[in-house]
Amino acid sequence: MTRQRRRRILRLAAVSRLKHWGWGPEERAPAAQDVQAGAALITQRTGVAVSAVEAPLPLERARIGAPRIAAPAPLEGLLSSDLHERARHALGKSYCDVVRGMRGEFDDAPDLVATPADERDVERLLEWCSAERIAVVPYGGGTSVVGGVTPRVGAGYAGVVSLDTARLSGVRELDPVSRAARIAGGTTGPALERELGEHGMTLRFFPQSFEFSTLGGWVATRAGGHFATLRTHIDDLVESVRAIGPAGLWESRRLPASGAGPSPDRLLLGSEGTLGVITEAWVRVRERPTFRSSRAVAFADFGRGVQCVRELAQSGLEPANCRLLDAGEAALTGAGDGSRAKLIVGFESADHEPDAEMARALVICAEHGGEIEAERSGGEGAVETWRGAFLQAPYLRDMLVMAGVLAETFETAVTWERFDALHRGVREAVQSALLDGGVTGGRVNCRFTHVYPDGPAPYFTVVAPAVRGEEVEQWQHVKRAASDAIILAGGTITHHHAVGRDHVPWYTRQRPELFARLLAAGRAELDPAQIMNPGVLGLG
Repeated sequence: MTRQRRRRILRLAAVSRLKHWGWGPEERAPAAQDVQAGAALITQRTGVAVSAVEAPLPLERARIGAPRIAAPAPLEGLLSSDLHERARHALGKSYCDVVRGMRGEFDDAPDLVATPADERDVERLLEWCSAERIAVVPYGGGTSVVGGVTPRVGAGYAGVVSLDTARLSGVRELDPVSRAARIAGGTTGPALERELGEHGMTLRFFPQSFEFSTLGGWVATRAGGHFATLRTHIDDLVESVRAIGPAGLWESRRLPASGAGPSPDRLLLGSEGTLGVITEAWVRVRERPTFRSSRAVAFADFGRGVQCVRELAQSGLEPANCRLLDAGEAALTGAGDGSRAKLIVGFESADHEPDAEMARALVICAEHGGEIEAERSGGEGAVETWRGAFLQAPYLRDMLVMAGVLAETFETAVTWERFDALHRGVREAVQSALLDGGVTGGRVNCRFTHVYPDGPAPYFTVVAPAVRGEEVEQWQHVKRAASDAIILAGGTITHHHAVGRDHVPWYTRQRPELFARLLAAGRAELDPAQIMNPGVLGLG
């Protein structure tokens, strides 16, 4: 991430009101005429012809029911029934969420939105909801793409409250000796980095949702971050976690490591709001890197790039960036012309120039037939082009939805010896599913977001003409086919997008049955009324 880009993102801590239907602030909402004006470029990048552009339905014409519950007098200051807030908290940020939001379909809107300012507010809210059997859906930054924040909780509840942690924000304490920081769960990426930066420190955790996602959300969903190798998940940066649930407080001891039984933090990591609201966590921070080196490498075919990345992952070099893009993905992001696969490899350090590591990595690339691209000044090379496209992708997706382009992603992880079969099986399944819906000309691209000595994390992008009015059903058919193929090939249903509600059918096939029973029993102990985010992780 360039310094200029980081400064711009950090300024977004004070953004205007966020869109109720898509990504980002209202001031950055695309106008229909601008999308139409960019139709030629959209077609060039996606291969999908743009005909008519659909504008988002105004909120006052949206389909959203009246609240079924009202705030009790002691909690009136914490709860709101504002129409915009209810609509904004009704959906996450998946392709289907954006389609529904654009059309004003808020069937699962929460009855109320809660904005607690401290842990006592959270306790009082959960006490009321438990007593009245009101479901509570922790919202974080609302960036879930798997139905994790959608208040679709089923029957048996008097109502639903979306719990927004935005006011539980800030770096509470910094330990420069151990290089750790105590940070409130509702702190967004820009706010977190701004405050740590005042002390010359950084968490160095930049998921694509960085602008609006929160530390608590990262922990709850086991998010994947900046580093492509070694410390790839938030798990690797967590020192201890503090959470409030219906049964009370959950807090672990700060330790660099411990072998004392099953880890309490590991159970909260990935709990997706079912065990409590993550109010703060101690996380491992570091000095800001001052030495960086990044290069782009081209490969005649994706397979040669895969073999190269496997050797890099097993070499012990541990590059900070090791993103492999197939030719289609390189073209889509502007990092290539579509004729060759591209590898973006980078090293960074706060201690020394990473010249030796980069030199050895480039030797490995050359041995696999990689062509090292010349470095360019002015941020015009493939590295900066890819990085810019990566950060702008959520904004671009809103435009594509308006333009009638199906553009969605899914990801997995698999061991190296199974990758070829998984890659082939997933691509065939997606293409077949698109054809089932009468769609031709769809594209299925693949890139590696993270890599390990024993396997990669492939991330697939699907771009195709959308069937107007049937976009949700169209994508759900494709996603089911892709998910079946992933499980059949021995992959995981998610590497870093979490389970939410959308992935439950495949998560239940992946996890051991006894573990499912253990998780349900633990949840029943911590949440006797079963109000915490019912439906995610397959928990009712």
